[in-house]
Amino acid sequence: MPSAFEVVAEPNRRRILDLLREGRRPVGELVDRLGLTQPTVSKHLRVLKDARLVDVEQDAQRRLYRLRPEPLLELDSWLAPYRELWSRRLDALERHLDTLADEPPAPTRRSPAPRRKS
Repeated sequence: MPSAFEVVAEPNRRRILDLLREGRRPVGELVDRLGLTQPTVSKHLRVLKDARLVDVEQDAQRRLYRLRPEPLLELDSWLAPYRELWSRRLDALERHLDTLADEPPAPTRRSPAPRRKS
């Protein structure tokens, strides 16, 4: 079974996950929203299902797919140190900008007045 990293590396699968984040959807709606062929969407859904990122339920004649966020915790855990890195950098930028706001503005240069012709 591929890891969540491998599965979400494919852009169309990420688009499917984005749509399923909003709620359950049938394959036909995903096909329409993505502008892909039905076999292509079904192939991506199968990969997502095998990776346990989506569940499928039968509703009469339709199959409805829904997001399973739990496997995304692997990605979230991996990203945590990077979020911390960005947070420290943004905090440092904020401190720097605060010091600039406390300083008086630098004097502006005036252009010399045009010379008068005598």
